[in-house]
Amino acid sequence: MRLTTLLDCMKGCTDYNLMHNPEIQGIKMDSRKITDGDLFVAISGFESDGHHFIQEAIDNGAAAVIGEQQLQLSVPYVQVKDSRFALGKIASAFYGYPSRNHIVVGVTGTNGKTTVSYILKHILETAGRTCSLLGTVSYIINKEQYLPTNTTPDALQLQELVARSNDEFVVLEVSSHALKQSRVVGLELDFGLFTNLSHDHLDYHDNMDDYFHVKCEMFSYLKKGGKGIVSLVNPWGEKLAAKLNEQSITHLTMGYGDECDLQIENIRLDGVTEFTLKSKEVEYGITFPCPGLHNVYNAGLAFLAALELGIEPEFIVKGLETFPGVPGRFEMVAHPSGATFIVDYAHTQDAIEYCLQAAKEHNARRITHIYGFRGARDESKREHMVKVSASMSDDFVLTFDDLNGVPEEEMLSELHELNRLFGGEKGFVIPDRTLAIQNAWENAREGDWVLITGKGPEKYNEKFHLPVSTDMEALLYLKKMIAKEQVI
Repeated sequence: MRLTTLLDCMKGCTDYNLMHNPEIQGIKMDSRKITDGDLFVAISGFESDGHHFIQEAIDNGAAAVIGEQQLQLSVPYVQVKDSRFALGKIASAFYGYPSRNHIVVGVTGTNGKTTVSYILKHILETAGRTCSLLGTVSYIINKEQYLPTNTTPDALQLQELVARSNDEFVVLEVSSHALKQSRVVGLELDFGLFTNLSHDHLDYHDNMDDYFHVKCEMFSYLKKGGKGIVSLVNPWGEKLAAKLNEQSITHLTMGYGDECDLQIENIRLDGVTEFTLKSKEVEYGITFPCPGLHNVYNAGLAFLAALELGIEPEFIVKGLETFPGVPGRFEMVAHPSGATFIVDYAHTQDAIEYCLQAAKEHNARRITHIYGFRGARDESKREHMVKVSASMSDDFVLTFDDLNGVPEEEMLSELHELNRLFGGEKGFVIPDRTLAIQNAWENAREGDWVLITGKGPEKYNEKFHLPVSTDMEALLYLKKMIAKEQVI
């Protein structure tokens, strides 16, 4: 594709006067990966500035460069106001505007994005349709699974993955970081789903209002005739619905009120989760395998989205009732004593509250909560997390998560201080995460629930005592050791 043809998507965004019009073979943001004929896009990153590597890109064969600074180069150079925005536009054009070839569903919100995405994918496949998924746990394209780089890929990878997909539907999680960093620029959505909003990422966003307004940006990427689908069980959902009304963006709602397009009724959470969904005077009784009120909301949102996607209700109900769950999202492991261990990704106050409430709804005899905090992340939410854990669990253990370069002594000191201030007699500190899990395993009794939150399916970045790399591996290792001891 000729450079000027590629730049047509930027009309109105930039002016350029090129010395010549090279054929562009590919697009790269990393100067080390440039090959002959590539377009290099210089991004001002958080750790390094791509403008410092422009000459290296040219030396490696870059045919043209896009950047934000005023420069004179030996190859065609296009100056833009925002390189990230330009990258999204150009990547979409280079790959032939791939989102136009699929029905694309974006899911945003603080909690529930992954679960809603997986439920929707399972419903679609239950109905015999094909679906790609891009999210926190994995990227799944044409039934092939890839390890994710981010919850939402960078703009270049996102367009390449969507272009690679032969599936009818593409469902993707859209994070606030991705929106603020223009990773979804160039993507066109048929539906935008909103789950909820709660205190998170305030190390990145100025405040909750800023966080909310960034989330709202997802709906600006809707195709003509696209729709929003909003959960009203969270106050921020009501605020979003009002905003969409103001902007004349068509949307549907899910919640408890009569005004909702899909109503949740008759919830039973003691034991198997049961509830009724009411749409246009038609009621659907659901038996859902995932515990907790928050999963009722996740299922309801996916149900409404599937209806709008044209899936027959019987397939939607079947999909919900056969949903196998999500790796690292409320995954259960049975203890030989009859206790229940849970691994969950929950890392916000609301998400932790959902998990602990689910244990209470299942009549847990005693609730133990194991969790920690990531170094160099939003410290403002830590106090709130400890408070909710102290109020809802019988005892809790503060332990290490990813330190991200924070010295062990510094994190350990903070854990002890948080426990001193808010833990009361319930909390204590075990720095080694695997030993914290082992301690809970060895002391579990029938009817106990032990929740291990924060990591989900993610691998450990720190070295711990047990020879395992995830929370689930730690539990399975301990279960195996107990079984061996019993055989002996």
